[in-house]
Amino acid sequence: MSTGTASPPAPTKRECTILSKKYPYFRVYVEITNLCNRNCSFCPGTVREPKMMTADEFRTIAEKLTGVTGYLYYHLMGEPLTHPQLPEMLAIASELGFKSQITTNGTLLQQRGQALIDAKVHKVNLSVHSFEEGSDEDYVNYINSCLDFADRASRAGIIVVLRLWNNGFDEGRNISTLDLTRARFPWAWTEEPRATRIQDRLYLEHGDRFDWPDLGAEDGGDCVFCHGLRDHFGILSNGTVVPCCLDHNGDIPLGNIFGQSIEDILNAPRARAIVEGFSRRKAAEELCRKCGYARRFG
Repeated sequence: MSTGTASPPAPTKRECTILSKKYPYFRVYVEITNLCNRNCSFCPGTVREPKMMTADEFRTIAEKLTGVTGYLYYHLMGEPLTHPQLPEMLAIASELGFKSQITTNGTLLQQRGQALIDAKVHKVNLSVHSFEEGSDEDYVNYINSCLDFADRASRAGIIVVLRLWNNGFDEGRNISTLDLTRARFPWAWTEEPRATRIQDRLYLEHGDRFDWPDLGAEDGGDCVFCHGLRDHFGILSNGTVVPCCLDHNGDIPLGNIFGQSIEDILNAPRARAIVEGFSRRKAAEELCRKCGYARRFG
């Protein structure tokens, strides 16, 4: 059974209230690539064919999402900073009025980080545990690179979250990461309800690993709840629409945005059954019954 890190931090209640008045969905995950430059133990990967979305395909998707959401999150699987057309995609999103959020393993920030700052992305989540299996020297260099970017980006007005979503695994490395972070930012940090604030726009979050949804896993029963299709949904790199950010293999294909309207996809019987099921805290799909993350809300 695969374990993994949580999806990007959930929006605050205030953010949801503001955005829900304007858009049907708070965010949409757009997987610009399912390729990654790491093979982390906490990530299940995907069995899908490797695919990088083109900038033209991204524009098609973004145009269809106009009025549907205000935020684009650039991943389900894959490392978005590996995509050579990422700056162009960020420019398209900005042109169409979207705010962009990037979740990255941080390994390419020295080469691509400035592009995120130049694009004035809204938020960057750094999963600062992507060198769990690396040498101590590699790990220190990696963390320091992440901290350098975090400092520059937050001072440039970008929200940056350092994420340690691996409590209970390799706690020694967690301690090392915290020690390096405190050495870089030696002043007193502020504890807030959802995170620790290191400095203005720079935060640290902790969380536990969880079992990714897996059709080969044990069925945990249908008494679960999920925010999938309630405040978000995902679009895979080939255009397949999925109900949530954890459907890494596309096991619940709802339609394809390149051949259908998003309204038709989200109002089709399968999508409606998922939403109506979760309204009763019942899983309409087998994959949802085998999702450790959804069980947190059951």
